Amino acid sequence: MKQNFVHYTSQKNKINITVYGIENLSFAPCLIFVHGFKGFKDWGFGQYIGNYFAEKGFFILSFNFSHNGVGDSLTEFTELDKFAQNTFSLEVEELSEMIDLYRSKFFGETKNDRIFLLGHSRGGAISLLTAYKKSKVSAIAVWACVSTFDRYSERQKEEWRKKGFFDVFNTRTKQTMLLNVSLLDDLEKHKNDSLNIEKSVRNFKRPLFIAHGDQDLAVPIKEAELVFSWSDPHLTEFYKIVGTGHTFNCKHPFEGSNEKFDLLLEKTYNFYIQH
Repeated sequence: MKQNFVHYTSQKNKINITVYGIENLSFAPCLIFVHGFKGFKDWGFGQYIGNYFAEKGFFILSFNFSHNGVGDSLTEFTELDKFAQNTFSLEVEELSEMIDLYRSKFFGETKNDRIFLLGHSRGGAISLLTAYKKSKVSAIAVWACVSTFDRYSERQKEEWRKKGFFDVFNTRTKQTMLLNVSLLDDLEKHKNDSLNIEKSVRNFKRPLFIAHGDQDLAVPIKEAELVFSWSDPHLTEFYKIVGTGHTFNCKHPFEGSNEKFDLLLEKTYNFYIQH
């Protein structure tokens, strides 16, 4: 069974939350799903993931970052002003608050203190950065994870500062989405400390599962290999998925799963169960 909640963060930002398997809450581990850039909790496979892990006995918490651009419509980018104002640090802060919210018994009492994270794409990196500081996170799985937020050339950055914004075209919705200079400022200010993915992975001495499609054009598989090279090999599992791209052959709107995505879910589930 799923249930929707609304939470206002310490910065008074609205977070839309959906939990799956609320009937499992009192005894189950908590799995927090973290969406990526131009993503949202109900994108494509989001609800399928929630139902899958709920049936396996987990309590799943999925949420939209307050500035991901998706408002109360839940599936459309109607808040492009917020999207433009988003920063990496804000997402780390909000994921941290979601962990604290669960532990505060906001959703109800539980006797299980295990917390797992599942991050897709940029959400994988946000998960790694957050969990490094949150010792209560038992293990992380990252799918199609980026190895760096610095994905812009010096020429692009120069133009970005000159114009005051950076254009991002959403090929699915045909929308031009802007990123303010505040995102670039955040990256350059914190790239060597709180937004340093390599540092977080090297110091994350807990179980880590890395999955990546070998035909990912958005985030090349070499980035997953780099993240793996930073990790503790005794605590890390790397799973290369042959013949899939960034979303593992799933689409939005969701048209159903496929054999390779179901195998990915099974391997991710087995990883959590081991830990």
